[in-house]
Amino acid sequence: MRTMRFENVAILGLAHVDAPHRVTSREIEDRLMPAKERFGVNKDLIEPLTGIKERRFWDADMSFHEAAALAAEKVLDDTGLDRSRIGVITSTSVCKDYLEPSMACLIHGNLGLAPECMNFDIANACLAFINGMEMVGNMIDRGQVDYGLIVNGEGSRMAVEATIYKLLHPQADLKSIFDNFATLTLGSGSAAMILARADLAPDKPRVKGAVTLADTKGNKLCLGQPDCMLTDATQLLQTGLTLAKKTWDLAAQELGWEGDCLDHYIMHQIGQVHLRKFCQIVGISEDKVHKTFPLFGNIGPAAVPITLSKAVEAGHIQKGNRVGLMGIGSGVNCSMMEVVW
Repeated sequence: MRTMRFENVAILGLAHVDAPHRVTSREIEDRLMPAKERFGVNKDLIEPLTGIKERRFWDADMSFHEAAALAAEKVLDDTGLDRSRIGVITSTSVCKDYLEPSMACLIHGNLGLAPECMNFDIANACLAFINGMEMVGNMIDRGQVDYGLIVNGEGSRMAVEATIYKLLHPQADLKSIFDNFATLTLGSGSAAMILARADLAPDKPRVKGAVTLADTKGNKLCLGQPDCMLTDATQLLQTGLTLAKKTWDLAAQELGWEGDCLDHYIMHQIGQVHLRKFCQIVGISEDKVHKTFPLFGNIGPAAVPITLSKAVEAGHIQKGNRVGLMGIGSGVNCSMMEVVW
């Protein structure tokens, strides 16, 4: 199924929580200086190549499900919805505390949700939150639940620290820096969204539809583990952008996107080069794209909801605006969704 259309799905609430500790790219460059000197690299790499000035870390003892629960509690407080009315919760985190039970199960317990509330994880790299919106939205449209909660908690402290340690090892070579470079761009944060039957929330933003395409010949271009992310950045960018153009054309056909017709674009946040090339290949204005990567880095699937939440909080998105949620995820997959605010 390449297209989903929604008839009765609204965003009741959206919230995010920023991790508390700022870590600048300058600090990471300083820590890597012995390795860079050994490789003959005499200039900064992270900020010049990506535009990422800093990212955030959680406290060292913060679990991923606790981070996600913070955002979930916030959106429940903001909306005033009785948590007993949540019919399904899905966690979309890449970061997991255990192989089992699921992250959704842990967060379900933390929140004290009802026994009748279904709980499960959705994993699809950086597209998982959008996929979570699709799955929960489909359950609402089918009349299975009235309200659904999508949550995400990501943390990059362990991966970044382990990568710095690896690159400082005497056996590391120059290729190691570029293979592991994407890990150094990762950030931390959490987000949560409540979807509702639109007839129960008639004045709230409406989820209109989504399209998705895959090119899984590229399924080894980005390989993530808890302590690292190995990436063929050049090939991943090329493959992702080619797929993005095909997905954009499908959105034009299925969702009625004509030219640069949307008011705002909320993209998965990778870096400046990716954003600029994405805008060029699909023909949209970079001025309409909201950016969080300079101060928060790449927060995985949390990036889209966090960026959307910050744009709404700042008053940039107004009632009636057409908003595109979109991203390219490891695998390679691409999804694009329209919300009317």
